Amino acid sequence: MFGYSTLAILLAIGFIFGTVAEKKHLKELREKENLLKGILLSTSKKHSFLKDSQHSTLVTGHVVVALDYFKRFVASIVNLIGGRVFSFESLVDRGRREAIIRMKEDAHRNGFNSIVNVRIETSNIGGSAGKKGGMGAIEVMAYGTAVKHS
Repeated sequence: MFGYSTLAILLAIGFIFGTVAEKKHLKELREKENLLKGILLSTSKKHSFLKDSQHSTLVTGHVVVALDYFKRFVASIVNLIGGRVFSFESLVDRGRREAIIRMKEDAHRNGFNSIVNVRIETSNIGGSAGKKGGMGAIEVMAYGTAVKHS
C-alpha cells in the first residue's frame, strides 16, 4: 500500500509543480511575443520587399523543453491504450513558440525587421517518455533569413 500512496503523492506533486511552471512559461511567451510582434515572419522564399533589402543573414533560435513527471506518466498510459497525447502537444507548442521568439530576438538584436524562409525542426532527446530512462524532452530549432527593409 505504501508504494501506491507514494506514487499518488509524487504524481500530485508533479502535476502541481508542472502546471505552475507551464503557466509561468506560457505567460512569459505571451509577453515576449507581444514585444516582438513587429518582426514579420514568412515561410515563403520570395517577397516583394526582398528587392529593396540591402543585407540578409541567417538567424536561429533553439530550445530544449522537458516533460514533467505527471505528463510523462499520462503519456505512458496513453501510449498503452492509444489516442492523442495532449501532454506532448503542449510541449511541442511551447517549444515551437520559444524557438521562434529566440529567432526573432536574434534578428532584432542585429537590426532586422523581417524573417523569410522560416523553417522549424524538432528532435527527440534521450528517448521517449514511455521508455525507461527516457528524458521526455524535445529540441526545437527555428531558423530563417533575416532581412531589413523599409
